[in-house]
Amino acid sequence: MRKYVLIVAGGKGLRMGGDLPKQFIPLEGKPILMHTLEAFHRWDNAAELLLVLPEDHQPYWNMLCREIGCKAPHRIANGGETRFHSVRNGLQFLSEEIGNASGRNEKVLIAVHDGVRPFVSPEVICACFDEAEKSGAAIPVMPMIDSLRETDENGSHPVDRSRYVAVQTPQVFRSDILLEAYEQPFTSLFTDDASVVEAAGVPVRLVTGNRENIKITTPFDLLIAQGLLLNQSQNNIFRKTPP
Repeated sequence: MRKYVLIVAGGKGLRMGGDLPKQFIPLEGKPILMHTLEAFHRWDNAAELLLVLPEDHQPYWNMLCREIGCKAPHRIANGGETRFHSVRNGLQFLSEEIGNASGRNEKVLIAVHDGVRPFVSPEVICACFDEAEKSGAAIPVMPMIDSLRETDENGSHPVDRSRYVAVQTPQVFRSDILLEAYEQPFTSLFTDDASVVEAAGVPVRLVTGNRENIKITTPFDLLIAQGLLLNQSQNNIFRKTPP
């Protein structure tokens, strides 16, 4: 079975403030995006990693890779106007080799992941791939912990939070399902890959995500990320310390 991971990193960083796109903000000496790529490489070094990045960001990224040294081998495809178009570009970049693999009756699974989610656990990645292999489409989710209210023209009212989940990535699909879904024309209702696939008539299965798998989009998220990375470093030290 061939495994592809599309890492989508098209953010301009507006919610983070400043001129540096959020995927390039450093965490412990490495840009967030590099941490994300290396998380997938640690999970399975045979997985094919494709970074989908705006063309005007690529020279800066290449410079970071030369100066810092990215431990995750990857290729680069050009980003698009929206996330939808970036994923479509990535799929077009891979279409020939995916077609060749399919022609050899080799099963192909494709994950799509946000470039600013560096803390996804290997267990969650495995669970998504395993479920997608069985059912064709799988996404990680987490139960809501806050109370929720719905607003309308009459004000607001509480809703049953047990009926709602927060969606994460990676979202994993059988290649034929994802390729066909992305032949649809773009609409603003496409908020993630699952919504694109469901619009093509394919049901999506849910697996349990991990709470640390946050999307780093605000300065507050960055503070949490720094704490998570510090905790990881301390745990690694303790594991390496002999009894």
